Amino acid sequence: MPRMREEDPPEYAFSDEAAAYIADALMNLALQFETTHFAEIRRHYDSLAPSHNHDPRQLDLFRKYPPF
Repeated sequence: MPRMREEDPPEYAFSDEAAAYIADALMNLALQFETTHFAEIRRHYDSLAPSHNHDPRQLDLFRKYPPF
């Protein structure tokens, strides 16, 4: 016989302070990942990507555009 699913999942109460602490910790983790691993991932991608043939019809997604 299949298990019956509960009507309402249990609700867990978090204080605003706990939610802010969790959000801050996740943001710090994301920033730490970005600073340590993003450059390594980009170098790996660049080593695998085919060389550019500089066709003017080809859209270059990674070119550095001047600021507005």
